[in-house]
Amino acid sequence: MAIERIINTQVTADDNDDDALIEVTLRPKTFADMIGQERIKTNLKLAIAAAKKREEPIDHVLLYGPPGLGKTTMASVIANEMGAQIRITSGPAIDRAADLASLLTNLQDGDILFIDEIHRLNRSVEEVLYSAMEDYAIDIMLGKGPSAKSLRLDLPKFTLIGATTRTGALAAPLRDRFGMIHRLEFYDPSEIAQIVTRSASILGSKIDKQAADTLSTRARLTPRIANRLLKRVRDYADINGDGIIDMTQTEKALKLLEVDAIGLDPADRLLLTTIIDLHDGGPVGLNTLAAILGDEATTIEDFIEPYLLQIGLLERTPRGRKVTSKAYKHLGKTDKRKQSELL
Repeated sequence: MAIERIINTQVTADDNDDDALIEVTLRPKTFADMIGQERIKTNLKLAIAAAKKREEPIDHVLLYGPPGLGKTTMASVIANEMGAQIRITSGPAIDRAADLASLLTNLQDGDILFIDEIHRLNRSVEEVLYSAMEDYAIDIMLGKGPSAKSLRLDLPKFTLIGATTRTGALAAPLRDRFGMIHRLEFYDPSEIAQIVTRSASILGSKIDKQAADTLSTRARLTPRIANRLLKRVRDYADINGDGIIDMTQTEKALKLLEVDAIGLDPADRLLLTTIIDLHDGGPVGLNTLAAILGDEATTIEDFIEPYLLQIGLLERTPRGRKVTSKAYKHLGKTDKRKQSELL
């Protein structure tokens, strides 16, 4: 099975062996184990029950949203609930139409093909997907020039699950061929606390409620970050304590990681202070910020900004990025803009 090969590859990698194994084991297997995303789960449960009743594959599914919210996990849960095999790949890994054809022809009836970062597929590969998704068939050209012939191959009735952080980057014809399109939302702090408690139980660590609640406020409303912080706090508690994750150990570990009370890390604070100190709170262009910070514009846009925008510390305006008065207050800085307005 492809998913087994991927898991084995992750576990035997030279770097982050322990983290890779933990990431696999922490993933829920069923909707009952999965915390949060209730609206999506309700719709998917209905679709899965209907598909099982008709004894046919579930319709193609597109999952989109910020990274770390559980798109890959949701795809695995759908496969488990359907009792289907899942093959996992990513958009950049499929270079040519022949690679996609090889994947599709090796599927069985009812199998699920999961393509992560589907917006990064080549256009030529996308065009092969159109007929594969709609007609369960693909056309392959044999030969070149005047003697070239088209061969039509029938495919098993499979389900494609696509995941993307940029649904707008998908070609409209591909997007329209998905029967279900769901956006994964950020989690509530109470849901993150439940995820932290569940993960700690799986890892064999004891964590008290106050510590779980603290981690839930520092995790950017994202399960992946919550689990990452939990593992680092567990490391600290194992080395500097008795292994029990309490409030004292949690606070000390988070201070060591430089994660503040609302989940900002050094990169977030550097972005905000740069706008405040060098550009009087903004507005400042994204490319200018990228040049100052030494990061790519896409890194800032995709990984740093979303949470700052979500909690109201940053604004996007037509002229550029602007820091809010809430950010000044959190960083303990004086908002000179307000003083100028008063004067």
